[in-house]
Amino acid sequence: MGLSPPAAMLCLTSSAAPSPLLPPRADRAGPGIAGGGGSVRLTLLPSPRRSWPAKVKTKFSVPVTVQQDKTMTTAEEGVDHLPIYDLDPKLAECNDHFSYRVKRYLDQKSLIEKHEGGLEEFSKGYLKFGINTVGDATVYREWAPAAQEAQLIGDFNNWNGAKHKMEKDEFGIWSISISHVNGKPAIPHNSKVKFRFRHGGGVWVDRIPAWIRYATFDASKFGAPYDGVHWDPPTSERYVFKHSRPPKPDAPRIYEAHVGMSGEKPQVSTYREFADNVLPRIRANNYNTVQLMAIMEHSYYASFGYHVTNFFAVSSRSGTPEDLKYLVDKAHSLGLQVLMDVVHSHASNNVTDGLNGYDVGQNTEESYFHTGDRGYHKLWDSRLFNYANWEVLRFLLSNLRYWMDEFKFDGFRFDGVTSMLYHHHGINMAFSGNYKDYFSLDTDVDAVVYMMLANHLMHKLLPEATVVAEDVSGMPVLCRSVDEGGVGFDFRLAMAIPDRWIDYLKNKDDGKWSMGEIVQTLTNRRYTEKCIAYAESHDQSIVGDKTIAFLLMDKEMYTGMSDLQPASPTIDRGIALQKMIHFITMALGGDGYLNFMGNEFGHPEWTDFPREGNNWSYEKCRRQWTLVDTDHLRYKYMNAFDQAMNALDEKFSFLSSSKQIVSDMNEEEKVIVFERGNLVFVFNFHPNKTYEGYKVGCDLPGKYRVALDSDALVFGGHGRVGHDVDHFTLPEGVPGVPETNFNNRPNSFKVLSPPHTCVVYHRVDEKGEELKKGGAAASGKIAPEYIDVDAAQVKRPTTKESEGTTDRETIIGGGKGSWKDDSGNKGMKFVFRSPDEDGK
Repeated sequence: MGLSPPAAMLCLTSSAAPSPLLPPRADRAGPGIAGGGGSVRLTLLPSPRRSWPAKVKTKFSVPVTVQQDKTMTTAEEGVDHLPIYDLDPKLAECNDHFSYRVKRYLDQKSLIEKHEGGLEEFSKGYLKFGINTVGDATVYREWAPAAQEAQLIGDFNNWNGAKHKMEKDEFGIWSISISHVNGKPAIPHNSKVKFRFRHGGGVWVDRIPAWIRYATFDASKFGAPYDGVHWDPPTSERYVFKHSRPPKPDAPRIYEAHVGMSGEKPQVSTYREFADNVLPRIRANNYNTVQLMAIMEHSYYASFGYHVTNFFAVSSRSGTPEDLKYLVDKAHSLGLQVLMDVVHSHASNNVTDGLNGYDVGQNTEESYFHTGDRGYHKLWDSRLFNYANWEVLRFLLSNLRYWMDEFKFDGFRFDGVTSMLYHHHGINMAFSGNYKDYFSLDTDVDAVVYMMLANHLMHKLLPEATVVAEDVSGMPVLCRSVDEGGVGFDFRLAMAIPDRWIDYLKNKDDGKWSMGEIVQTLTNRRYTEKCIAYAESHDQSIVGDKTIAFLLMDKEMYTGMSDLQPASPTIDRGIALQKMIHFITMALGGDGYLNFMGNEFGHPEWTDFPREGNNWSYEKCRRQWTLVDTDHLRYKYMNAFDQAMNALDEKFSFLSSSKQIVSDMNEEEKVIVFERGNLVFVFNFHPNKTYEGYKVGCDLPGKYRVALDSDALVFGGHGRVGHDVDHFTLPEGVPGVPETNFNNRPNSFKVLSPPHTCVVYHRVDEKGEELKKGGAAASGKIAPEYIDVDAAQVKRPTTKESEGTTDRETIIGGGKGSWKDDSGNKGMKFVFRSPDEDGK
């Protein structure tokens, strides 16, 4: 194929890139792409029409491209026009790259269908490999082509494998069948086992079976190695799921959690403790998804679960496989989807208890990993998979299915996707947005094909699955469907956002924050691909860094969080900005939201796992729930606001709305105004200026009221914004002529905007409306057991606290607002009111 433009060459992938590798067999295609190369075509079929919004002209440009009603399908040979080119015509400049990788995907999928009966059958590897009961025998299979001899050893044969030698087939798969004894399995449940083999050097080594489902260690011995444990409980001891999966939410509100560090005590917490004590908190804060870290077994606890040793084993520190099933089932009973952090980007380099122990110097075709530098991640000190190997594909695809089928996980967050996408693994790379950064000889097509196969499989097995990619590079079409020519993820993490907040909090005074930079960071994404926004995750709180709350308030959190005394300026500013930063990230940063465990209430300090450097202490490896549960501490205010902003989305579904219009980025007054869905958001980042009668633009005419107010007393604010105020719109300019409108919006209304405050307004239906006395449309589904604000203990603003205000009443946008707390003598009761509920 001729390529005259030099830029097109940058989008090529080497024709010498490895093809899918198959064990040599007469009825299998030999190494190489079946059918050869050449100029080939891909037919296009119409798919059901999907509704996409037209591009909206606003002061802030929000590019939205209309999707064509086309999907990719197969033909005997290759690829022609992909639907992704209709989404983004610029991608067609890299047609050679996409044609190559899509053809590789189709060929690999076709080979699996031919030789394994399809991806669904292929991904049932965990029912064939490892230890399984087949009829009246226990069958064990292991892929270890480098082994010369092999035995199965364990408690069942007193670790003497002389009578349990294994046989090897032409594909390097060792197997043994052991008949039951007196009707019972010869290998008892919960007994230790290992795979013993002799490699080419003549040395015998013992390894944990690669497909083992449980692994334990002797906690009484320092540095004790892990042992594989055969997990096959009798029927009476197996957990039986009682609850069906909840429906997939339109927009995930994700609570990222680490089970081991989820307890108050300085020790490792269990799955059952998390299920009983933490899941109710997550549900009370109106999250709809929980994402669990460190589930796959990892011998080094401080790796946060990212140096996996045993891919099919539940981390034994927190309990058994049955305990984890209890946790997932409990989450489903609360309406929570459960995602798992899956690590297929690399593996621990541990030899005695990890997958790396099967690498004994053989060539890459006979190993899970690449050889040489390509098989080693120099920054992570870990091994890198050879995604072109047939048995590696079986292992990884089966791993996904195992967690989905056996534990009912609803999806995954794929860790380290950037490392998988590129041969350089993103190391020392600054991605500029130029497409040559993404589609070139640096792209690891083997890994891309694996991820396409994985996403196709997961969504076929579970159409409601949610799959998130941790990618910092921003590769285009990563989150477009495989049928369109994309990689198939549902969401990517918006990883640039927390970096922006950390930079501001560490390096810039409030007055130097740029509203344009904040908006640019939050909205700089491909609007045809969905993002999960977050202000901070576990990454931002690990040792060497601090949570946002601790960056804001630092040492004053130790002495200034009591609500029995006035808040210092540092604490007042810190709580206000903690709420604003998380909320604007949620509202403007993506199509979903993520929060790490404890940050919803401003957990102080940092996270530090027990290690030699801290004398193996668990002090910073836990969550101090008593901080938020103690009524006289101010942590409850941040937690209440977290509940409220999630409830706002529950009620108004703004996260799933494609309508996102930024109409005002006022650098002088430090104000950002935008619409998401039919809500109007007003953020005043100025440290000390109050704006009375601040004019905001909006789309729809009518009457607006407060839907959420970060300055409400129940959120630790000063109660300066009246919640019983009607804000009536006025038309702006000539209808249909945006340049004559106010900030390109056809209507406007006026509001009071105090410093370090964000307020959301919703449009109400005026039919039969009557103001409800003593109520406030402010927060939402706030759990009374976590929120109990004594009105007598909350500071009220003085009559002269707002510049230009001489009494407790001020004119706001043509209506009246009152400083008065309308909650009575004990706390505040807040509920969202729908337009038709307002008149009740």
